[in-house]
Amino acid sequence: MNTQWKVGELAAMTGLTIRTLRYYDQIGLFSPSGHTESGHRIYNGHDLAKLQQILSLKELGLSLDEVKEIVEGNEFSPLDIVRIQMDRLRSTIRLQQRLLQELENVSALLQHDQTLTVNEFTALLEVMKKSKEKFFLEKRTSMERSLDRLGEVLGENEPDPMIRNNPGRP
Repeated sequence: MNTQWKVGELAAMTGLTIRTLRYYDQIGLFSPSGHTESGHRIYNGHDLAKLQQILSLKELGLSLDEVKEIVEGNEFSPLDIVRIQMDRLRSTIRLQQRLLQELENVSALLQHDQTLTVNEFTALLEVMKKSKEKFFLEKRTSMERSLDRLGEVLGENEPDPMIRNNPGRP
């Protein structure tokens, strides 16, 4: 099993783009543990475990700044992370409830053969747009879940890279 990967290999393995990995490096969120003589980024098992943690936190809905604070300094407790996720979930529920309310309003009007006013139609479109934006953001996040599956596969085949003590590896 390969224990070091170039940025392109890591991108292919995780489903992230090379651009995303370079951006994470640029902002100091996720940097490789080494470079080749020609300057190419080299990642190891420790890096992969850190990337898995980053993507898991992102999947909870945390911003990259929040993820960086957690990964770097553990400024957030697990309770803080759960509370942030609960707040984001409440926001999503409110949005979905508003969409449901607008759809029920439109349905009632249409059942009584009434036409929609411009304001009613605009309100419906506004809520649908917000819901759609949230949906695509969640889809993008879910595409990164492949890293979690990869981490599980690696975890089954070898000890946790975060606790392994192997002096021959960076």
